[in-house]
Amino acid sequence: MTANPTSPLNYDVPGPRTMPLVGRTLNVIQFAKDPIAYTRPLFAEYGNLVSLVEGGGTRLYSSRPTCPGTVFACGPELTRQVTTQQDVYHKSPLSGPLYRFRNESERTKPLKHFLVGLFGDNEDRHLQQRKLMMPAFHRQRLQTYIQDMVSITEDELNQLPVGQVQDISATTRLVTLRIATRSLFGEDIGTKGSSTGEIIQEAIRLQVSLSMKLLRFDLPGLAWHRYLNLAAQYEQGMRALIAAKKQRGGDEPDVLSMLMQVQDEETQTGLSEDELLGHVGVIFVAGHETSANALTWTLFLLSQHPQIAADVLDELEAVLQGEAPTLEKLQQLPLLERVIKESMRVLSPVPWNGRVTAKPTELGDYHLPEGTEVFVGITQTHHMSELYPDPESFDPSRWETISPTAYEYNPFSAGPRICIGAGFAMMEIKIVLAMLLQRYRLEFVPETPIDRAGFFVMRPKHGMAMKVHQQDRKFQAGVGSVQGNIRELVHLPA
Repeated sequence: MTANPTSPLNYDVPGPRTMPLVGRTLNVIQFAKDPIAYTRPLFAEYGNLVSLVEGGGTRLYSSRPTCPGTVFACGPELTRQVTTQQDVYHKSPLSGPLYRFRNESERTKPLKHFLVGLFGDNEDRHLQQRKLMMPAFHRQRLQTYIQDMVSITEDELNQLPVGQVQDISATTRLVTLRIATRSLFGEDIGTKGSSTGEIIQEAIRLQVSLSMKLLRFDLPGLAWHRYLNLAAQYEQGMRALIAAKKQRGGDEPDVLSMLMQVQDEETQTGLSEDELLGHVGVIFVAGHETSANALTWTLFLLSQHPQIAADVLDELEAVLQGEAPTLEKLQQLPLLERVIKESMRVLSPVPWNGRVTAKPTELGDYHLPEGTEVFVGITQTHHMSELYPDPESFDPSRWETISPTAYEYNPFSAGPRICIGAGFAMMEIKIVLAMLLQRYRLEFVPETPIDRAGFFVMRPKHGMAMKVHQQDRKFQAGVGSVQGNIRELVHLPA
């Protein structure tokens, strides 16, 4: 996230003024510190389309050569415009601005596909690639992933320390990491050290490091050097995995194996090895971290709403009777689904949906030049009182009477680029919650403030400390005493 003073400042979307001397840099730093806190008052002051800073000149994630600036949009109508016009609003690779350096040297060549995949494809190519990938996420295919989800969840639940305080956010990250690597790559990292998933995780962390911004030199000890090492390590490991799968015939029950076999109906061509490397990487990133945070926030909200927690357990015990859910039984848990949907509304795991304009366009009442970054505020839209009365209340019962459009409720985005793995993610979240809540009660422990952190995903900054109990239905324990800025987004007991 950097100021971008060389970009043309030729749009008039309103926003806050720059500070003398420090210019846009201070605005960018303030935004990076807490994107939601920075933008909420701007939406209130300027309306549903605002600029990060008056006059533009910033860059957060675009991989294009020039970037006039960064704007934020919210509300159903602007969400619809941005998410449905694929020829106007393009996605950028998850590697963001670093993608621009893919042709810089021999060492940067892996950046051509590292964290690119569907996020780097647009218009006709995106539709063609997505069509090839869809069979791996069809409902009938989800059945093949469910047993791995159950066995991995069971293994992690067995390791929770009863009677002790645990960082539940770390637990959910490990569960979803193991599920992702098993379902996508056919490997379960278990308690082993380095893995494909961990390589990608570390690379994502390095992307937003200050060293990467200020010292982008390929020298030992620096973030850029380490990042390129990880990209090369990922490529080497994935090519070896693909080669091994080919040698075994490629007929294995994981996403990568299935993608290796797909063919375009018209051209009879499949995905190239470079395309495979890109696609499975971004599917991993988009799915694993999002699901982990959705689980963490849902467990947190249940810990502060004892009656809802009791009602959910009643439903689970009546339908599952202590067993792990099957795909059929998951359809018989309507309250669990409402709880998850409401959790992802009030504390959206993905607060923003990013795009870059591929051509000059009009959005709302304003002109956007080519290359403008546009971030649709998912959190902001989910908290509009005209869409959701009393929006800061965690109220799963509202879903008994409302049926919002995909532009009013879009935790998995909307339009042609709606998350390809949404069904996979919902199944995973339901399974983990159903198994965990039947077995344990998690009591919130106010060790640290619950502050939100992150831009592309929202996570608890200091973790989520909870004491693990065998399920004893003492849901009132641990209610209240929550400190931190999470209270700005949800009403909680005192």
